Amino acid sequence: MNFHNQIPIYLQIAEHIGEQILTQRWKPDDKIPSIRELAVQLEVNPNTVQRTYDFLQTQEVIFTKRGLGYFVASNGEQNYLNWRKETFVQNELPIFFKQIRLLKMSFEELEKRFYEYENI
Repeated sequence: MNFHNQIPIYLQIAEHIGEQILTQRWKPDDKIPSIRELAVQLEVNPNTVQRTYDFLQTQEVIFTKRGLGYFVASNGEQNYLNWRKETFVQNELPIFFKQIRLLKMSFEELEKRFYEYENI
């Protein structure tokens, strides 16, 4: 994984886990890697992964079964989507809107480019 300086690493790992859920690589009730396994895989400190898992538990994306590990929550995909959408609206969308305003791009141009991108 390539980490960015602008976003805390634990949130970038949360996005990585969310992508696994959204792409159905990890389905509801699937066991996910242990803290140590994921830390080794991503080459990060286990404490960082622990912080990620704690965060995702508060968002009800994953849950723990004592002695068995961490699992994808039954409504984990929807809860992850809700969190990511809110994060996008709060943090990324205002920057995007500012840029399209500065570049004087119309919604029609954006729509055309969106569909071009979708067909790649």
